[in-house]
Amino acid sequence: MTDFTHRLDRIVTIDARPDVVFGFLSKTEYWARWWGQGSTIDPTPGGAVRIRHPNGIEVHGEVIEVKPGAFLSFTYGNPTGTPIPLGGSRVEIRLDAIGRSTRLHLTHHFADVASRDEHVQGWRFQLSLFSNLVADTLHADAGEKADAWFAVWANPDEAARTRQLREIAAPDVRFRDRYSTLDGADDVLAHITAAQRFMPGVRLSREGAARHCQGLALVDWTAAVNDQPRGRGTNCFAFDADGRIVAVTGFWSM
Repeated sequence: MTDFTHRLDRIVTIDARPDVVFGFLSKTEYWARWWGQGSTIDPTPGGAVRIRHPNGIEVHGEVIEVKPGAFLSFTYGNPTGTPIPLGGSRVEIRLDAIGRSTRLHLTHHFADVASRDEHVQGWRFQLSLFSNLVADTLHADAGEKADAWFAVWANPDEAARTRQLREIAAPDVRFRDRYSTLDGADDVLAHITAAQRFMPGVRLSREGAARHCQGLALVDWTAAVNDQPRGRGTNCFAFDADGRIVAVTGFWSM
């Protein structure tokens, strides 16, 4: 039995609940999107683990232990035997709930210090890719959420826009721009009512696709009155683990 005398630890926080994050670790569809096409995982004890990097380097292993939503461990080695022989190291991934988010703690056990040191930057990079995969998938509709936000501001029906806002935003949603410092849905709704009174007919619409990264989305927009452009800008939307809007900051560019 290999004596694992060295270890590498890496901790990242992901804005999704542990059961959601575990789904990305245990389904081949997501495993392949994380590591590279052709990568697979069978999340059962004794199940095969295959990692195929885009550069052609492969890692093979076998699942050791699985606790759905909480823990996954597997052996990790190269079929060529270099730099790590098959079964020559072990990876453990633990998921802990931190509010609505997840603290992912990865420990990679090695037989020698050189192999450990070779993987420090690799895991820093790979867990960053993993975190982005989770966020990109959970917030794939960021553009549509921005459209819904703009629609709330244009809706003349107070009751209807109240329902719309509560469907897409957290109760403590914050909004900031040159003319607004708002805290909470009630404050935002009151401001919308005033904006419709003092700036009648103004409509904001999205231009192009939302640019999303790690729960933040940049959305370009055009402001118009009766289809006549009156300004342009960009909003930065922040989303929580449930996909609700928690903060919006607006920037006017003209």
